[in-house]
This record gives sequence, structure tokens and C-alpha cells, in this order.
Amino acid sequence: MKQLGDNLYQIALMPRSSMNVYVADGIVFDAGSRLETGRLLKALRGQTITDHVLTHGHPDHQGASRAICENFGVPLACGEGDADAVSTGEIVRTMPDSTLSRMMAKIGGPAQQVSRRLQEGDMVGSFTVIETPGHSPGHVVFWRESDRVLILGDVFLNMSLLTTIPGLHEPPRPFTPNVGENRNSARKLLGLRPALVCFGHGPPLRDPNKFEAFINALPD
Repeated sequence: MKQLGDNLYQIALMPRSSMNVYVADGIVFDAGSRLETGRLLKALRGQTITDHVLTHGHPDHQGASRAICENFGVPLACGEGDADAVSTGEIVRTMPDSTLSRMMAKIGGPAQQVSRRLQEGDMVGSFTVIETPGHSPGHVVFWRESDRVLILGDVFLNMSLLTTIPGLHEPPRPFTPNVGENRNSARKLLGLRPALVCFGHGPPLRDPNKFEAFINALPD
């Protein structure tokens, strides 16, 4: 695990931070793909884990969720709009049908019952929940105002998924049911000016001006 800030750690499950999990306040944020379950559990060995939460339930974010919950005896939480699909294992049905989405389904983990359905303003440890639907119906982000840390999930990415070159990008359309709603969710984050942004895909960003400029440049 790599320390990013006060009681905040990144677990990069793939090279160049292509797939990330974060740990803070004893909480595991996201769970990578099913294929990375062993690597993730090894990285978490010896840690005191009290909760597990998802930014959203896509297969590359919930793959090891059941393993985390069973190994540490902790509950699972996610956004209200994704909770039923995560609990039943049907999350892929919330993604636009495509060859890519069907391939993504193969890396998803088994269903895990959601114990807590997160809504706007809820607290998860020291983080506040902000609802950011679009990439998935129940996508949420986590904001810690004390040090201005934002765990962003896939509202946008800080790398090209094709080349792995760092840079801000919207999430791929084949995995984003409502592009317009996702852009509106991104605009909702204007004014936060995060000192540190933690992405589901791509390295962390410590430049609030670049963060805001990207959002302001999104098409209507």
C-alpha cells in the first residue's frame, strides 16, 4: 500500500495505477476485479478493516467485494441506485449492452448483499457521500473536507484505458449509460477544489485548477 495522505492509502492493483482501491479510516473503498482478489487480500493482510464501500458496482470495482466482506467480517455499502444490482449480481444489466460490457461481466465477482444504501450527505468514516449518477445509476463519490480529499470512482479517469498514458478523460461510453447525467455529476463537484483526487483508474491528481478546468470544458 502507498500512503497518499493522512490515514489514506492507495492499492494499485494493476501497473500505472490502472485499477485502484483505497483504504482510509479502516474502510476499503472499491474492490477491483475478481481477477485481482488474491492480490488485494494480500495487500490488506494485517490491516484492521471495519467497513467496505463502493463508488459504484461495475465489475472492475466490486470483483473482490464478497471476499473482503467474508475475510474481515464487514458489511458492504454502496449508492442506493446500485444496491439492488450489486446484491443480486446483476450490475452488468445497468451498463449499455456491448461486446465490451459483456467482456466486463466476466471479471465481476459474485453477488454480495448490500447492508447500507448510501445517499447524499451520509457519512462514511470521515467522508461525506455525494451522489454522482451517470456512469452507473447509483454512482457516489466520497469527500473529506478536512484535508480536501476526493475519492472519485469513475466520474472521470486520469488515464487513457487504451494507452495507460496519464491524463483526464471521461469514462468510456460503452460503460456509461447516461453520458449527460455523468457530466452534470462532474459539474456538481465544481467548487470543492480538492487537494487530492483519487481515481478508480489512473494516478492521483494534486491540482485543483486542472480538475476544475477539465470539468468546465465538458460539452453541454
